[in-house]
Amino acid sequence: MPGSVPRLVIAAPSSGSGKTTVATGLMAAFAARGLAVSPHKVGPDYIDPGYHALATGRPGRNLDAYLCGPELIGPLFLHGARGCDLAVVEGVMGLFDGAAGEGELASTAQVAKLLRAPVVLVVDASAQSRSVAALVHGFASWDPEVRIGGVILNKVGSDRHEELLREALESVGVPVLGVLRRAERVAVPSRHLGLVPVAERRDEAVAAVAAMRAQVERGCDLEGLLALASGGGALDCGAWEAGAALSSDLPEGPARRTAGPPGPPRPPSPDGAEGGRAGRGRRVPVVAVAGGPAFTFSYAEHAELLVAAGAEVVVFDPLRDERLPDGVDGLVIGGGFPEVYVSELAANEELRKAVAGLAESGAPVAAECAGLLYLCRELDGREMCGVLDASARMGARLTLGYRDAVAVSDSVLAAAGTRMRGHEFHRTVVEPGAGQAPAWGVRTAAPRVEGFVQRGVHASYLHTHWASAPGVARRFVERCRTS
Repeated sequence: MPGSVPRLVIAAPSSGSGKTTVATGLMAAFAARGLAVSPHKVGPDYIDPGYHALATGRPGRNLDAYLCGPELIGPLFLHGARGCDLAVVEGVMGLFDGAAGEGELASTAQVAKLLRAPVVLVVDASAQSRSVAALVHGFASWDPEVRIGGVILNKVGSDRHEELLREALESVGVPVLGVLRRAERVAVPSRHLGLVPVAERRDEAVAAVAAMRAQVERGCDLEGLLALASGGGALDCGAWEAGAALSSDLPEGPARRTAGPPGPPRPPSPDGAEGGRAGRGRRVPVVAVAGGPAFTFSYAEHAELLVAAGAEVVVFDPLRDERLPDGVDGLVIGGGFPEVYVSELAANEELRKAVAGLAESGAPVAAECAGLLYLCRELDGREMCGVLDASARMGARLTLGYRDAVAVSDSVLAAAGTRMRGHEFHRTVVEPGAGQAPAWGVRTAAPRVEGFVQRGVHASYLHTHWASAPGVARRFVERCRTS
């Protein structure tokens, strides 16, 4: 049964303990055994899922209870795990760390409980021996609803060190399911915002995933982990489907209003695709989605919702393509690292002009974070598209955190008053010109407005997850069809 797919949550007491190495290595090791492995990541992270996809051959999917609401965690999980033999979920930060000031919301522990999944705790044992028992006992007993089914000891120094750790843990009752040695740490390319995305250095990423797999295969009890994964409880929900989400009312959650009225279910397409295309007699709009090394941040569900809403989605690479896809009606530019590729983006003058021309025509354009920077006049002194009267530059301070936002202007994505939750993660600063309408009002201790709405353009630093408000995709596609 889909609700009973075997599953593991890979968690840790804190960041830096080795979750990504263990989770990605396990995904690759089980996939190499011929299992269909569904990869998932707790939280808003876009980069780790790229490594997960490389390890499994399937899209890496996020499970974020803040952005999407706890009620969508099970359905989104089952959507990604459909047809799989095993699901591996990499946690975020420490096991019980979630959205600041929100209790357990968006924590790995909350997601594990919602999925009724056993947890494997990855412990950095490099500077401890007997104390590891107190640490594991504390995590195992803190919340009785979280089942810690095993421990993987990371950064173990020697055979004697391993012996001391195992002896200490015998009294805790949590089995040791793996031991990774300190000398075998995997080198993964990284920079100012974390790991380097797979699309930027694929050969290095492939080598890193292979090294993670080899380390896990040497040090972990794969049979024991598989047996633990089979002990998860059945989920009492159905799998999320883009077409059904578009045609149903949004439940109470992070987005309290949809971006437009629900509308009737779409008729099936002749080929039976989910959600249909555009129906007989309705034009199929073409939505171009930026991809390639400079724009790697996107949630898989966004493209699925656009297709279910009736669009044809075509990916293009702003680093290499000198023109937009033929017949383009709308443009989506997600997050990424344009600051790393600013020279190449500036040099592609033909495409920059094409983007500016499309925006000037009033066509719908949705840009998040990196997309916002690309639409500015300049980035670090290099010419960008000039769609927005704004200048962007690298800054010294990291802006990071969940945001509760309300649309303050009508746009191609949302009607004024629409509430959505988002996430900011950047080291850049945008200095706007005068006379441009903001996109969001952000609810913080010091409320502020953020982003830009200009004709058909919606540009903002906020990353949002459209599964929480499917009406966003429907509204955008309808504007593409009528603009």
